[in-house]
Order: sequence, then C-alpha cells, then structure tokens
Amino acid sequence: MVYSTAFSAVSDSLSSLSAPAISRSPSPTQFLNILSACPEMQKILGVVEKVAKTRSTVLILGESGTGKELVARALHSLSGRSGRLVPVNCGAIPEDILESELFGHEKGAFTGAIASRVGRFQLADGGTIFLDEIGEMSPKLQVKLLRVLQERKVDPVGSAKSIDVDVRVIAATNKDLAEEVKAGRFREDLFYRLQVVPVSLPPLRERFGDIQLLAEHFLRRQADELAKPTLSFSDSTLSVLNQYSWPGNIRELENLVERVAIFSEEGPIEPSQLPPHLNEARPVAPTHMADMTLPPMGVDFNALIEEYENRLISTALNQTGGNKKAAAKLLGLNRTTLVEKIKKKGLEGKIEVCVISDESNA
Repeated sequence: MVYSTAFSAVSDSLSSLSAPAISRSPSPTQFLNILSACPEMQKILGVVEKVAKTRSTVLILGESGTGKELVARALHSLSGRSGRLVPVNCGAIPEDILESELFGHEKGAFTGAIASRVGRFQLADGGTIFLDEIGEMSPKLQVKLLRVLQERKVDPVGSAKSIDVDVRVIAATNKDLAEEVKAGRFREDLFYRLQVVPVSLPPLRERFGDIQLLAEHFLRRQADELAKPTLSFSDSTLSVLNQYSWPGNIRELENLVERVAIFSEEGPIEPSQLPPHLNEARPVAPTHMADMTLPPMGVDFNALIEEYENRLISTALNQTGGNKKAAAKLLGLNRTTLVEKIKKKGLEGKIEVCVISDESNA
C-alpha cells in the first residue's frame, strides 16, 4: 500500500535495529507519531489521511490506551485548518462545569460567574475540537452538541445571542455507542451525526508485531533520556511481552517500559526484571461453558465460531512473530492444517503483508 508524504520511513535507528530471532515483522512506518507495522493499522491510517482535509465529523472508537488522541492529532495536523486543536475530556469534567467549558458563559449567568468566559468551541474556531470520552456526556449536553453540529452555532450559558463557529469535530469513546443508544443513554440522532466517518482502533493484542515494535521503540527513547545506551530486551523477555494481553494497551506498555528502564542498568533486560504479573500471565483457553447463557433472540453460531477461530489464529501468529510452525504448536494443530485454515479464511494476504516468512516456515 502506498501513501502520500504524510507517511515516512521510520528513522535510520529503527531500520538498523538488530531484530531478535522471533521477529519477522516488515519495515515499520511512522505516521505523525503513530508507529505501526500492522496491515490493519496501515488501512486505518490511510482512511485518516483521506478524511483529514474534509469537514466531516470523525468518531474514533477503541479501548482505553489505543491511541485515540494521537489519531485526532494526526487528523488535525493534516487538515490544513488554520485554528488550533482543542482537546476536552468529557468524562473528567462535571456536567455543570462542562457546559460552560464547551460553550462559554456570560458574567452573572450563575453563582461564581464573576466574568464572561469563552468556551472551548470558540477557542477552536477555525480549527478542531477533540471531544474525548463523548459517551460520558449527559443527555442535556448531547442536545446542545447536536445543535452545534447541525447549525454551527454555540449558545453561551446566560446569553440570548448565538455565536457562529467554524469548528471540525472529532469525538472518541471506549464505549459501544450503538449499545448506549439502545439503552437510552445516548441520543440516536447525535450518534449518527458523530459517526459520519467511524475509525475503529484495534487493541494492542490484535496488532500483529506491534507489541515488540513499540516496546523496543519506547526502550530506545528511555535509553537515550537516561543515558543508558546498552539497554535492550532479551528474546525471552520479548516473548513474555508478546504473550501478555495488555488490557491497558499502548499506554500500559509505554509506562511499563519506562519503569523497567529506570531500574535496569545495562545489557539485555530479562523476564525476571519485569513485574510479576507479566511472567504469570498465560493465554487462557476456555475449558468449559457452564456459566454461559445465550440471549433470547439467539446467536449466529457459525459467525461466532468463525470469529473465534480467526482470533485464535491471529493471537497465535502474533505471539510467535508469524512463525506458522510455532503457531500451529500453540494451537495443537498440524502446520499444514493451520496453513489450510489461513487460506480458507482469506487471512493469507493479511499475514503475508505483516510477516516476512522464510522458507522454513512459509
């Protein structure tokens, strides 16, 4: 896949890095501070590049720590808009304060309003506003936000005058907004206004090869900052990192690497230097379904089985750096059986882009 100049080759220090034996990832690319070698991420970044220069509202979906704000910053950087990017964490600000923060207020509008205040939408005029954790916004504010999206006007608290704003809106959430709509917690009309262009970020555990890529990137950065040039990960440590599920995603990985780098002096970092919970973590396979219940409307059995098999294969290949023989062993399959499943499911192209296979395990 070829992208415009927004994509650039990662620095020479990345390409010249000596890769351990378990790594067969392709050369990574860097897209406005987003580092990845995963084909799925490459497709997502291609969408980001295409939509960046439009006024379309973008809804970024993904678990906490998957890089939603980085994608928002990339969208703004490529937009060509003259104004600035103004981020707002909707989940961290109480409702009564959030309304004033977003739309501004007039002097005397409420107790404590000793002066007029310009809201974040006005600050972002000509630029972009990033509404993080949009799923936490109250129904009352959802109505006001819907009007802004429809009419491009804001109503400061206590003012009878609307103010025109030229603002590109990017929203993000780790919630399933479709389910929130069904539950009556999120307005359906606002949901459809926000997801003009949905961008769904995969969790780190599903990004082929990126755990190792990002871990080594963060370690190099820490080694430079701490003046510890010999820091590196041993192959066994990389194997532990690849097997961990990373519920906190990239943010958790980055924080862990920083902590380990501080307490490591030189040479390869071994598994014993990692927090105990990483060494104790092992992929857990379900052995029974005694507690399982099915929804009243039933399920699509074949679709669920297909999705689960695809996820198992993806996880095994990620943990083994794309080594099909080792992945088959993890899954309790013959290598030829695994290869046939990959072909039958149409996963072959995706894996071939992600993994540079040698003759022994192609």
